[in-house]
Amino acid sequence: MTTLLINIDVGDLEAAIAFYTRVLEVHVSRRLGPNIAELSGAAAPIYLIQAEEGSPPFEAAAQGRSYRRHWTPVHLDVAVTDLGAALERAAAAGAKLEREPRHEVWGKIAVLSDPWGNGFCLLEFVGRGYDEIAS
Repeated sequence: MTTLLINIDVGDLEAAIAFYTRVLEVHVSRRLGPNIAELSGAAAPIYLIQAEEGSPPFEAAAQGRSYRRHWTPVHLDVAVTDLGAALERAAAAGAKLEREPRHEVWGKIAVLSDPWGNGFCLLEFVGRGYDEIAS
């Protein structure tokens, strides 16, 4: 069985803990040294990793880490039971709403970013969720 671990680079670990525990309603389960916190309470553990802006993400990287808004083809979709309440928590924690919620056959979706430029979506499934569009 494959185990999924979610790693999120951030510029300020304590601020990231405050942000993600509030937005995702998870908790710190342990610290892995001074720059890594493990969050539990989601379907997969989330590791917040403090890394200096501009530092290389891997040896021979063409560019260093940037905490300005950036796009990556891999991002988090977080399923919530109440999109409105989740958006309120996210806004209060400092998330930026980048696309207003829209309705789809399977539910509702809103696009946001965290204070370190990482994009994520909040989803609220309705009916049979993605099964509404599956063939």
